[in-house]
Amino acid sequence: MPVSMETIYLLIPLACLVGALVAGLFGWKIGRAASHSAAILGVAVAFVLSAFVVLPDVLVGHTFNGTVYQWGSSGDLPLEVGFLIDPLTALMMTVVTFVSLMVHIYTIGYMHDDPGYQRFFSYIALFTFAMLMLVMSNNFLQLFFGWEAVGVMSYLLIGFWHTRDTATYAQLKAFLVNRVGDLGFLLGIAAIYLYFGSLDYGAVFAIAPQIAPKTLQVLPGVDWSVLTLVCVLLFIGAMGKSAQVPLHVWLPDSMEGPTPISALIHAATMVTAGVFMVARMSPLFELSDTALSVVLVIGAITAFTMGLVGIVQNDIKRVIAYSTLSQLGYMMVALGASAYSVGIFHLATHAFFKALLFLGAGSVILAMHHEQDIRKMGGLKKYMPVTFITAWIGSLALAGVPPFAGFFSKDLIIEAVHASSLPGSGLAYAAVLGGVLVTSIYSFRLLFLVFHGKPRMDRDTLHHIKESPLVVTVPLILLAIPSVIVGAAMVEPVVFGQYFGNAIKVLPSHAALAELSEHYFAAGGRTFDRVGTFTVHGFWSWPFLLALTGFGLAWFLYLHRPQLPETIRQRFNTLYRLLLNKYYVDEFNEFVFARGARRLGQMLWRVGDVRLIDDLAVNGTARLVGWTAAVLRHIQSGYVYHYAFAMILGLFLLITFFVHR
Repeated sequence: MPVSMETIYLLIPLACLVGALVAGLFGWKIGRAASHSAAILGVAVAFVLSAFVVLPDVLVGHTFNGTVYQWGSSGDLPLEVGFLIDPLTALMMTVVTFVSLMVHIYTIGYMHDDPGYQRFFSYIALFTFAMLMLVMSNNFLQLFFGWEAVGVMSYLLIGFWHTRDTATYAQLKAFLVNRVGDLGFLLGIAAIYLYFGSLDYGAVFAIAPQIAPKTLQVLPGVDWSVLTLVCVLLFIGAMGKSAQVPLHVWLPDSMEGPTPISALIHAATMVTAGVFMVARMSPLFELSDTALSVVLVIGAITAFTMGLVGIVQNDIKRVIAYSTLSQLGYMMVALGASAYSVGIFHLATHAFFKALLFLGAGSVILAMHHEQDIRKMGGLKKYMPVTFITAWIGSLALAGVPPFAGFFSKDLIIEAVHASSLPGSGLAYAAVLGGVLVTSIYSFRLLFLVFHGKPRMDRDTLHHIKESPLVVTVPLILLAIPSVIVGAAMVEPVVFGQYFGNAIKVLPSHAALAELSEHYFAAGGRTFDRVGTFTVHGFWSWPFLLALTGFGLAWFLYLHRPQLPETIRQRFNTLYRLLLNKYYVDEFNEFVFARGARRLGQMLWRVGDVRLIDDLAVNGTARLVGWTAAVLRHIQSGYVYHYAFAMILGLFLLITFFVHR
């Protein structure tokens, strides 16, 4: 009996869930090998079904949008588990499961000696399950479930080494910052139900044009577009999950978790959830130019400012973390320019080379006995050839050098912003163009300091450096391959073709990609020729020239004249301290929000708890009873004539009252 596609859709997340439960609940009994086998098998099944069953089925035009299970209801609101399987979902499922599978395999080698081995595999498989439920959802309620589930798993994984105070601080920071974004996200969903009367994507998108003219007053006398408010609230949620300024502060600190989870969070899960959500909500965002401009400007600020911070970082993982922040800004810029397909394209290419860079960094950390300071490395290309080559591939893709994957997606983002006429597009264009130079500098600085030059580690460490085992290097190789070829393979069908179909909606007034399509991918000729023309053009474009300039600066500063960076640092110490302290955003949050919250709590304690509740309500009641008793006890004198007088007085008052009535 053939298995239905609906059953396959259900099997994909459930395979990851079963693997997580086996490793988590029975790992202590079945041992390490069986635990990682169960988790890896679950994710492998999800990847095979996503890439070789669901994706080909979607490519031939078969989509699905329906309820799998209704688990309850609230009035007229059905509470459902439902799937929307379309080209956008299928692409996300394939990318998420492939990167997750590589991370699972890599974890065998990286976490080999960790006492929480089985627990870690359970967490990362459950993380994958949560992300799949998020991207496969067809309603806002399930989207919120997946949204919060990836947040919970990130909390557990960032603080996995819970004996470290820094890890505990980092997980709490991630939790609290994401709660700020999630409050906006939840309010956005509530507003959708209030004005649209449904939480189903299809119903909401169908009603959206009718809601577009409606306004409301958030502040008296000021009219707001309902759709603008909804979209901005949803984007606040995306700012938290996808670490956009100013809700970005949690992401660099997430490096306190083990390297495999750094790769998983930064490449394919959690941080991409916000990008995916905005792309999925394109039928709403397209109806609000204001919301699109907000996305555009916030993304541009994030892309440039966070890249600058990456230049001064010395922790190998933090350099890559700030590159993630910058690249997420690029994705948001694309979404703000209505180039949703380009944003998702960059999400996909970035997933491969960013996972490659993080796992490569983990390979270096293993070889360096968990040393992460790049100033104490150098010359590793001689000892770690596979890690060296794959790190170069990932960095070239990150820097946007033709014909690597990042070149196609990053160049198209820049071109799309240049063609946009939205308010803020000029600022965004300058930011993303400047970001190319910055990206190139920190990418090649990392390569030169880690793999080139003279070794700067101690002799004992140098003596024991060797290439990582196959269980670590094989995932690097498998990720390096798409980091080279996936851009050229995907650019025409995904960006300029009809791959997404109705999954993404762009209004004619926002069709910036149409001009690019006519310019680079005009009808006629073979795909290979058109992609080749685009690639050749890339060698003469401003982004490539800026990337080349960044390469030259990094070579000159960190290989040819390695003493010069210190001189520059001393000359521009104020700017250096500003970047090293990450624009003092953490200090601002600590002083204003954390200290302010503590002072507010102290005031509420002193006024509300001590004075109102303790003194007035509790002790005040006791004092009142005591005072009343002290007064009344004088009446209990024991003299009969006192009691007789009281009776006569009471009788007089009663007669007076009734006679008056």
